[in-house]
Amino acid sequence: MSKLWGGRFTKQTDKLVEEFTASIGFDQKLAVDDIRGSLAHVKMLGACGIIPQEDADKIREGLLSILADVRAGRLEYAVENEDIHMNIEKYLIERIGPVGGKLHTGRSRNDQVATDMHLYLRREVKQIIALLADVMQALVDTADAHLDVVIPGYTHLQRAQPVLLAHHLLAYVGMFSRDAERLQDALKRIDILPLGAGALAGTTFPIDRQLVAKELGFARIYENSMDAVSDRDFILEFLSDASILMMHLTRFCEELVMWSSTEFGFVELDDAYCTGSSIMPQKKNPDVAELIRGKSGRVYGNLFGLLTVLKSLPLAYNKDLQEDKEGMFDTVETLRGSLALLAGMIRTMEVRKERLQQVVKEDFSNATDLADYLVRKNMPFRQAHEVIGKLVLYCISNRKFLTDLSMDEYKQHSELFESDVYQVIDIRTVVDARNVLGGTAGPQVRQALERAKGQITSLGQWVEQALEGEI
Repeated sequence: MSKLWGGRFTKQTDKLVEEFTASIGFDQKLAVDDIRGSLAHVKMLGACGIIPQEDADKIREGLLSILADVRAGRLEYAVENEDIHMNIEKYLIERIGPVGGKLHTGRSRNDQVATDMHLYLRREVKQIIALLADVMQALVDTADAHLDVVIPGYTHLQRAQPVLLAHHLLAYVGMFSRDAERLQDALKRIDILPLGAGALAGTTFPIDRQLVAKELGFARIYENSMDAVSDRDFILEFLSDASILMMHLTRFCEELVMWSSTEFGFVELDDAYCTGSSIMPQKKNPDVAELIRGKSGRVYGNLFGLLTVLKSLPLAYNKDLQEDKEGMFDTVETLRGSLALLAGMIRTMEVRKERLQQVVKEDFSNATDLADYLVRKNMPFRQAHEVIGKLVLYCISNRKFLTDLSMDEYKQHSELFESDVYQVIDIRTVVDARNVLGGTAGPQVRQALERAKGQITSLGQWVEQALEGEI
């Protein structure tokens, strides 16, 4: 089979070289974006008089027929045609004749593929933000439904201070909100048009890049042709943001794995998001949470892989850049699957309230409030810290908790203790005592919940507007 670029060559490409250099096995994901970019390009060629308008119209009709086949899954791709661009161009020429060869006037595969990836990533990032907003909504809904539930708060994975479950869940809403902001900001670098840069130096044809940018909805145009075709910082930024997002997902999934264990027993994950053991009939494994946690490794790897590809790469285009796509595609698919599954897992999990009511009474997480109690009675904090430390040691030695101690036992450690101490160390009092902005007290958490709802509403409106007009 003759190549569209084969005029300079006297030999056929080695079969192994074809297989090694071909990207059609993965860049076919760009088919819709490639055709969309070509439709804008040919419209411009006709409008600028670079090719006859009747040829532009014929090419447009051919591209639309191929687009219909792509969407219906009817198009077959050939390795011999190397990539998505050459496959579509071959189909176009077969359908409308030699005039199809005019489509590539004034452009190169270098600026064409860069445009395809900008289009693809712009659309997919918006979809990912939409999925992220849904996870945030699931967290807010769960928090809203369990405003009265107290759980142990941890530092160093040791019981520290009690917090509202809603407060704990809203911590992740805060993280995911910043993830959404990062992705929204990344769109500023994604929303730039490379088409018109040619192979590296521009084109001799009088093209109208602004017309193409308007047709494709790009906010800006690359001002340097070499920059346009050779850099992939917009993908790196996405992969970096995706890695941070996956890190946040792993933290929450790790807690779901722990919380659903027998040792914790805080929540029960729905059967639909768990699997069993092939040998142990009693097992219910949190596989979805574990896999989301595990898949962070591939996303991190995709980031470092592309960083390595770009390291020391001279201007302008090099074949190395073909390695920019698979990691990007994989990261997009990993995020989409992880976010969709996590939202469902959150919505269907059961919070075991009775277990939590019991658990929060079986530790010394109210010890700090006991120290503060003495401080309010004019004891220096360091002295109060020592008194309560010894009191906790006494409890451990006598297999008691602070709420089990008699007033005589309290008086043995400090005469400042009075009967009101029992109210001070009640778990609900301990929680509600943190009534400062960002604290876990009920009034503060309710206000934070309302703020989160407002954020999600605004984010949802942004997503709806951002996706308007995208294919």
